[in-house]
Amino acid sequence: MSVEYTNRRGRKHYLHEGKTKTGKPKYFFSMKTEGTLVNAIPDGYEIYEHPSAQVFLRKILSQIITPEEVAIVREGVKKAAKLDYFIVDVKDKQIVVYLCDQDVDTLMEFASFAHGKDSARAREALIQSLTYSPMMRFVLEDAQTRAFVVERWCFLGSVDDWIALDASADLKALVKKYGFHLGKESFYDLIP
Repeated sequence: MSVEYTNRRGRKHYLHEGKTKTGKPKYFFSMKTEGTLVNAIPDGYEIYEHPSAQVFLRKILSQIITPEEVAIVREGVKKAAKLDYFIVDVKDKQIVVYLCDQDVDTLMEFASFAHGKDSARAREALIQSLTYSPMMRFVLEDAQTRAFVVERWCFLGSVDDWIALDASADLKALVKKYGFHLGKESFYDLIP
């Protein structure tokens, strides 16, 4: 039995093994079943699904961000911004909030209207096809005090980068103060 993983879009991926130029094993996921399939995840590795729904096998990373901190952001964004479609991802010492690129409510209305009896299936297909972009991140600044900095993505053509909004502070306080703006026009007014 080979290692299979179904991503959030409902697509099955199979773990393959290849060789580097020096003959060492390399691992990758593919939707194809041809090739050298792997029967178990190698020791020291984990499956990672990027917010873009790409699937990777990566070395297990040391946990800098705690599961409790991820939960604070996930629950805080859901409560403060009242959003249903967002993804929280951890990268090194960053907790990144990705927002849906589409107007889901309008698309859901269209799917219900256009597909009638099959609207539930259309809605599920719609949800699986959503794309996400990084909008806000909480960066661990001090591992001892667990102090974070909040940053937002800047869309100015000359910048296109993260800009810091607030100096190190308690994560819950930052999520409460800034999470409210996610998905709203006021997000673009947030400046340092």
